[in-house]
Amino acid sequence: MLKRTIFSKTPTSTLLNISTSSPSANPPYNITTCINASLQQCAINKNLKRGQQLHARLLITGLSSSSPSCTTSLINMYAKCNQMNHALLALNSTADYARNVFAYNALISGFILNGLPKDGLEVYEEMRLAGIFPDKYTFPCLIKGFCEVMEVFQVKKIHGLVFKLGLDLDMYVGSSLVSSYLKSELMKEARELFDEMPERDVVLWNSMVNGYAQIGQFDEALRVCREMSQEGVLMNKFTVSGVLSVFSVRGDFANGRLVHGFMIKMGFDSCVSVCNALIDMYGKCRRVVDALEIFEKMNEKDIFSWNSILSANEHCCDHDGTLRLFDRMLGQGVQLDLVTITTILPACSHLAALVHGREIHGYMIVNGFIKDGESENMYNLQTINALMDMYAKCGSMRDAEMVFYNMSNRDTASWNIMIMGYGMHGYGNEALYMFSDMCKSGLKPNEITFVGVLLACSHAGFINQGSKFLVEMELKHGVVPTIQHYTCVIDMLGRAGQLEEAYKLAVTMPIQANPVVWRALLAACQLYGNVDLAEEVLDIRHKMRQQDVKKTPGCSWIELKNGMNTFINGDRAHPEARLIYPELHLLAAHIHEHGYVPLL
Repeated sequence: MLKRTIFSKTPTSTLLNISTSSPSANPPYNITTCINASLQQCAINKNLKRGQQLHARLLITGLSSSSPSCTTSLINMYAKCNQMNHALLALNSTADYARNVFAYNALISGFILNGLPKDGLEVYEEMRLAGIFPDKYTFPCLIKGFCEVMEVFQVKKIHGLVFKLGLDLDMYVGSSLVSSYLKSELMKEARELFDEMPERDVVLWNSMVNGYAQIGQFDEALRVCREMSQEGVLMNKFTVSGVLSVFSVRGDFANGRLVHGFMIKMGFDSCVSVCNALIDMYGKCRRVVDALEIFEKMNEKDIFSWNSILSANEHCCDHDGTLRLFDRMLGQGVQLDLVTITTILPACSHLAALVHGREIHGYMIVNGFIKDGESENMYNLQTINALMDMYAKCGSMRDAEMVFYNMSNRDTASWNIMIMGYGMHGYGNEALYMFSDMCKSGLKPNEITFVGVLLACSHAGFINQGSKFLVEMELKHGVVPTIQHYTCVIDMLGRAGQLEEAYKLAVTMPIQANPVVWRALLAACQLYGNVDLAEEVLDIRHKMRQQDVKKTPGCSWIELKNGMNTFINGDRAHPEARLIYPELHLLAAHIHEHGYVPLL
């Protein structure tokens, strides 16, 4: 009857039936098998609640402290459910004789795969002190942990131990060592180890291809891929993903397209990770239509699929399309991560979509991405900078200030965003105060900092300060002025009516003036009625047009209830153009009456 029950029920229900019907001190011989199978299912499904119920049953039966296999299964279940404190307690509450290499392997792997490599390495040290020798399953995760904390010397020590234990020719251990050496840019050691391996399967080849690709050695990655093909080793989905990443960075559409054909032939087009790599490749090659086609054909989509297609749209400057996809993503209940947020916030910045931006900020707070504006790591800092940048570009400097002053850590980009925001919106004094505070904080200003400072001086009419900053930025701060800095100063002089000084700077500066410089000077000539200088500037612009030097057309957006509205300079294709432009000219006339001549 017991065997029939076991084979006719799920592992968990079987366990519960056995535990409740057999309270004797000697449980049935196969209860361990049932427990392990049940815990394995909980680990796969990340069912923490059911796993804890099984743990309680183990405590009742006494197997939690005496069965090595149950201990290992418990640790693995808690690790897969991201409950490493419980996993550690499961090991610590086990009798010494029940702690074997498999239990330690599960705990080390759990810590490292959950982003806690230092804790995993501490467990390894405890394991060695306990007199337990590692096996071939210990080393791959251990090597990954040392590599993540950038302890190359420790990786070499592990390599020595691997050799001593006779595991140096094991395929998976060798692959891990090759990957770690390449991540540490020790290409000579990686190649020597690779050449020493008596057998080289696709896993080992993938370690070489992906390792070279990750450190930017794209030619080597492709060379190894060709070598792999010549030796008759067939590429699998991981190889394809690695090769696509190379063509993605290079923007090599032609070869990326060939790999697409190969993956269809091999049946990899149903693999989510390969499709994600393909979407990224098409996006980086500015083929957003192809990327969308792949995305829409996917039967299953994970968070990486959504992030890839959002990045593809954003890379192709389709900010409106990015927001539409984001709304669709939310509608389907997909949980966002930091990559999603860091991708979507720049789209809000470009479109001045403050409503969307505030919704994302709320989502970040509710879901624990930020707490009181604090940043725990560098990637969180980038995300908070993106949030602050969104508020600044949307004109909400009060919200930008709130984010800035709640940050526990700030980098140069954080200060630049505030200086640029203040300058862009005419808060000259605030921008200069922020620059002064930045210098006092010990951070060194860069090119972007001085663009913001000079922009602030231009918009606020701080002529003397702006001219002084242009001279001092190289002498005092070691930042060489670029065309952007000269443009800001020329615009500043033009706005102040110092047209001759502006023109003199434009023709004598060490960098050749571009269309933006001449447009700024021409606008100043129009504002102050300097016809002679305007004709001279127009003549220069005409010559530049003959040389096919062009400026990107101006573009603006406004977010209304019915969606995003886009306006491009010189294009009147908007469906409401007949109503909009008469009102715009009427508004311009009113502004002109007050002494300002707008450029329409």
